[in-house]
Amino acid sequence: MAVRRFLQFLLFGLILAFSAAAGAKPRNIIFILVDDQRYDALGGLGHPFIETPAADSLLRHGTRFANAYVTTALCSPSRATILTGLYAHNHRIVDNQSGMPPGLHFFGEELQRAGYHTAFMGKWHMGDDSDKPRPGWTHWVGFTGQGSYFPDTPEGGRAQLNIDGKRVPQTGYITDELTDYALRWLREQQGSPAPWMLYLSHKAVHFPFTPAPRHVGRYAHAPVKPWPSSAGTPQDELKPMWARNQRNSWHGAEYPFHGTLGEVDDIYRRYCETLLAVDESTQRLIDFLRDTHQLESTLIIYMGDNGHLWGENGLIDKRTAYEASIRVPLIVQCPEIVPAGRVVNEMVANLDIAPTILDTAGLKPPANYQGRSFLPLARGEKVADWRTELLYEYFWERWAPSTPTLHALITPRWKYIRAYGVWDVAELYDIENDPNELTNLYARPEHHRRAMAMDKRLFELLAETGGTSIPLLRGWGGSAKEERSPRASGWAPFPRSMTAPESSPAAAAKSQ
Repeated sequence: MAVRRFLQFLLFGLILAFSAAAGAKPRNIIFILVDDQRYDALGGLGHPFIETPAADSLLRHGTRFANAYVTTALCSPSRATILTGLYAHNHRIVDNQSGMPPGLHFFGEELQRAGYHTAFMGKWHMGDDSDKPRPGWTHWVGFTGQGSYFPDTPEGGRAQLNIDGKRVPQTGYITDELTDYALRWLREQQGSPAPWMLYLSHKAVHFPFTPAPRHVGRYAHAPVKPWPSSAGTPQDELKPMWARNQRNSWHGAEYPFHGTLGEVDDIYRRYCETLLAVDESTQRLIDFLRDTHQLESTLIIYMGDNGHLWGENGLIDKRTAYEASIRVPLIVQCPEIVPAGRVVNEMVANLDIAPTILDTAGLKPPANYQGRSFLPLARGEKVADWRTELLYEYFWERWAPSTPTLHALITPRWKYIRAYGVWDVAELYDIENDPNELTNLYARPEHHRRAMAMDKRLFELLAETGGTSIPLLRGWGGSAKEERSPRASGWAPFPRSMTAPESSPAAAAKSQ
């Protein structure tokens, strides 16, 4: 055992020496991923009542990326993009049910090869309902699908966790329990020469928005301001019919989740209460780093996997290309290299997480990555060739059929959205002057040239990134085959053996 320990120290010493000689310092890294936390759900950004002292501490002592986006506003595709550095049309996890393609490569595998100890804690939810350990992780604590907030599930079963391939009963509120496991693993890293990377992937604050018992009712009487909406205004006639019709669906604000959880304002208050335990979790990690004298040198990345509409334009949920759906909080802290209290306005995306983490480790990202490291921006450097446009994509789901396949081109000021498979109007918004996207400018003559230019550029980006075909979903009865080009007009046909898509409350809840 002593000889093995000596050889281990020698091996990691050689790895660290090589990295240092190359000018890199492999840092310890914590990545905190919060489910469905929208960009403005932080007390430090002026929220009227939510309390997030730990996240606010990251804001004060780190750098905030004010224009952070996801390239698909849905759990599984967004998480796969974070782990692979690829658009959904390339990693092909395009919904919450489709199978995970064989051979998909995750950034944790690169870290392991470089000598990192890596741990994944929490919600994987990619490809299928399996909870088995995935490549790239020295230590694994996972669960099937969306997981359960409490050990006793709503279906009457007992929630299980998979720890390195062995199933054990969940014993407490999931946010607290995942944090307990994370801290236990971090303590085990003490004294090891190997750098480490912790990926803490929360279930919260996802549907059904269930706070820890100690937080229930904290915001029961908090005032909720009206959500900006075009409903009832002349501008509403310029909105796509699919978006107006969606207000009558499971994801409509007038009858949210078919009345199963109450009114929108009450659901939103519970959403905010659910976030309290996440913030306490973040504080526990910060306290551990401070107590072990690692806070100055550890890179912390705090992020949401997608946003969430809470009544904007009469809608709830995510999936759409609207700002509240696709913008997320993104904060980076590492006092040794990241200036405190800065705000970066350049557009970054979930595509950029994998290359940023590898850059932090002193590693070169794989050539197929479609994002790039934002570490130079976090350090306060000027990056002259940083992106000025971003592609967004969402693929229609059989289990949540009210949102069609969408493609969007996003720039710092303008956004162009085009639905596929439905005969409907496109959308053009001046985000700078209309941040709530109330007025669709697409049909206005003075914006015709801009709309056509953005449409052209959208399809150029799709071609450049390999996204000119629609992936065929598992729910359509196939494997990874191609559908029609998104340039094609008209309805996307069903296979002859299929009936109409399911849209029952039970089916919709499954897809959340």
